[in-house]
Amino acid sequence: MNPLFASLIIASVTTMSATAAKPKATFAPAPGAEKVNVDTRLSITFPSAPTIGDKGMIRIFDAATDVCIDSLDLSIPAGPTESTKLPKAPYTFDPYIYDQPRHTNRTIKPGTPSGSAAATSDEYQLNIIGGFTDAFHFYPIIVTGNKAEIYPHNNMLDYGRDYYVTVDPDVLVVDGKKFRGVTKKDGWRFSVRTDAPEAANRTVTVAADGSGDFNTVQGAMDFIPDFSSGKWRVFIKNGDYEELVYFRNKRNVTIEGENRDSVYIHYPNNEVFNPHPADVSTNEWLGTFPSRRAPFMMDNCTDMVLRNFTVATTCRGQAEGLLIMGEHNIVKDVTVIGDGDALQANGSLYMENCRIEGGGDTVLGRGPVYFKNCTLLSRGPFAYIRNGSSNHGDVFVDCTLIGLSPRAVFARTNGTYPHCEFVLIDCTLDDIPAIGWEGITKGPHDYVRFFEAGSKNPDGSPTDTSKRAEGSRILDSVKDRKLIDAYRNPEFVLGWRPGDIR
Repeated sequence: MNPLFASLIIASVTTMSATAAKPKATFAPAPGAEKVNVDTRLSITFPSAPTIGDKGMIRIFDAATDVCIDSLDLSIPAGPTESTKLPKAPYTFDPYIYDQPRHTNRTIKPGTPSGSAAATSDEYQLNIIGGFTDAFHFYPIIVTGNKAEIYPHNNMLDYGRDYYVTVDPDVLVVDGKKFRGVTKKDGWRFSVRTDAPEAANRTVTVAADGSGDFNTVQGAMDFIPDFSSGKWRVFIKNGDYEELVYFRNKRNVTIEGENRDSVYIHYPNNEVFNPHPADVSTNEWLGTFPSRRAPFMMDNCTDMVLRNFTVATTCRGQAEGLLIMGEHNIVKDVTVIGDGDALQANGSLYMENCRIEGGGDTVLGRGPVYFKNCTLLSRGPFAYIRNGSSNHGDVFVDCTLIGLSPRAVFARTNGTYPHCEFVLIDCTLDDIPAIGWEGITKGPHDYVRFFEAGSKNPDGSPTDTSKRAEGSRILDSVKDRKLIDAYRNPEFVLGWRPGDIR
């Protein structure tokens, strides 16, 4: 289990000392801060590492009216886990109701399904992210080192307003002693910037330290209108972004990091913590995709470009790093780290110069996906392709596949998807089992297209393909030249040409 994930679980059931103390603390935003971003996180940093209590409240008040506009109840477990069953507590949703003035859907409670799924259980923490009222489980506090990062519910603050925060003494413990909390109106007060960014510029900057237009990727994506015909750009400054990112119905947006290795978007999310609804297994309506287990999710999005950052799930358990639903999307110079699956793509996707790391079924989805100059590492099968007969599956051109165990075959099939397609053209193969493929038999697999051409070893020598599984096909460089050339063309695979990446 990831150490951070484990510490969160342990901290959530820690019984605190009843002895009051006054550990020194530094707050962000700083008390009295002005021009704070509307999506700010709250943090308290101590001289030593704090632990999280199992009770107590964090509240945010509108300073002008003294109305509590958001609260976090630490007695409510964050979400289900693999290793422990936390005690259940009622979630009253009061005062968390999605009814801020700028919202079009008012007084909607988290857990209200946007499709035909049953309502989400209210026994865990719930947060509406990206307007998805079905809601996500989330951690109200995450401790990293000496800092306790507090995560208010999304979209509860408004421009041009002053707020103050109170923290009960039971919320945090430092060196075995309760943090004194914040109880006074003027103890932790700040002002949100007066105006939103200028929409006419169609460019926004994200900076974790608050120096940009938004502190979070989610805040920037919430600002951009749905179905935009004009092009938008989100520039992410170097920093650590521990957040759940989910957005839908976006068009023509480029999301670009300052540096691939220094823009780190991550969250301890997986299928157990944020499971599929029990009564829904497939996408029912556009923009209501049931899977919510990745740290970065795009739903019903078209003509998007992601480039130059890293996205990762930071806990064990089935979870993609990146989940994409939509058409005509491009991912370039991005590192994707998952556990089990790493990338799920349902809809046409072009990927170039990416690194994808997973534990098996590393690439999942219905496709089509065209991979160019990508590096993939997998502990199990590299792919479980689910395309039907109406579109291509996964095609890899000039890529490198590195097996991390004897189970790391190219792809597997079990007859459920008889038209699945996985094609390798001029790829470098490192520690791939000689059989190459798994699960191919006659009958329901007659249409499977497991093709390979020009494979080579890391030293450049031709790969020995003589022991490949029956039912796969080695394309001949002369007899199958037209087919090989066709697969080299992304337009043949995707139905559109990526062109110049903006």
